[in-house]
Amino acid sequence: MSLDIDYYELLEVERTADDATLKASYRKLAMKYHPDKNPGCDDSEARFKAISEAYDCLKDPQKRAAYDRFGKEGVRGAGGFGGAGGNADFGDIGDIFESIFGSAFGGGGRQQRGPARGADLRYDMEIRLEDAFTGISREIQVDVAARCDSCDGSGAKPGTQTSRCTTCAGHGKVRAQQGFFMVERTCPNCQGAGEVIADPCNSCHGEGRVDRRKTLTVNIPAGVDEGTRIRLSGEGESGARGAAPGDLYIFLHMARHKVFEREGTTLFTRAPISFTTAALGGEISIPGLDGAKHDIRIPAGIQSGKQLRQRGAGMPVLNGRGHGDLVVQIDVETPTKLTARQKELLAEFRETETGEECPASQGFFSKIKDMWDDLTD
Repeated sequence: MSLDIDYYELLEVERTADDATLKASYRKLAMKYHPDKNPGCDDSEARFKAISEAYDCLKDPQKRAAYDRFGKEGVRGAGGFGGAGGNADFGDIGDIFESIFGSAFGGGGRQQRGPARGADLRYDMEIRLEDAFTGISREIQVDVAARCDSCDGSGAKPGTQTSRCTTCAGHGKVRAQQGFFMVERTCPNCQGAGEVIADPCNSCHGEGRVDRRKTLTVNIPAGVDEGTRIRLSGEGESGARGAAPGDLYIFLHMARHKVFEREGTTLFTRAPISFTTAALGGEISIPGLDGAKHDIRIPAGIQSGKQLRQRGAGMPVLNGRGHGDLVVQIDVETPTKLTARQKELLAEFRETETGEECPASQGFFSKIKDMWDDLTD
């Protein structure tokens, strides 16, 4: 490809394009025509070099002004990308390299120097449904790698100091030329800290942290549910050599309740009632998780499986206002132990039955009779 193509045309931008537009277009085109994305394609390689030369010129205000006035002759010998002693912008090239291959191979110039942040920790906690209803504060103990008190996390013996790493000159990264690219990696001598410890702390052996059991208070709000996650910022493991600590995540689990089941903010329970209460109607009382008594009216003639709803007697809304509902499912229980007098009264009742008392039963057996009649015709 000829290098006489106008730089703005190469970068596919207007001559009035600002720096951000230039950079965005350059990165897009560089990724598109990168030789490693187009192996064996001479045209892509030539275009890649040409757009790199164009961007190297136009991103510099002085070079751009000279180019706009005199063309390429105005920037000859100014250290262009394609000339002798070219000045490639390794920060931009590293970003493109990272976009293509991932951060493991380069583009680390913008990464934070120093040891990595401490690890996040997980703690599983089981609570009662009553605790989830009211909210609760609970103390827990966790074993963590905590900041060393002797050296205040530096890893160096008290009274001594760390020294700058001579391998990376304190940057925590080392660079190496690999063909066209400048590749940046974590310094193998200081492990990215930028500093080395000549005399390590006796308590933590240079790590800047020691194993310790911590007691923490966890505030659990009302309305939490199975799987609710609570984050305690900075209560995870301390980072090595004074790096920032991680977080502690509390995962909540609900213990099985002997009366209620839960679905969101709705509480469910099953209430067995006698067949006489089902037939005549009545009232039952259900104790709520709030300690109040909830009276549930039973309408006469209720059937098994019928659900009765008590508004506002369920679980509170997490970080909100109001409560869900309490749903009571009715199970009509047939008596299994009857006295002689009870049997006598039931027998008298049966003698007075007309079939109208139980329409569903009457309808079913009427269908059975019709089926038998059809079979015998």
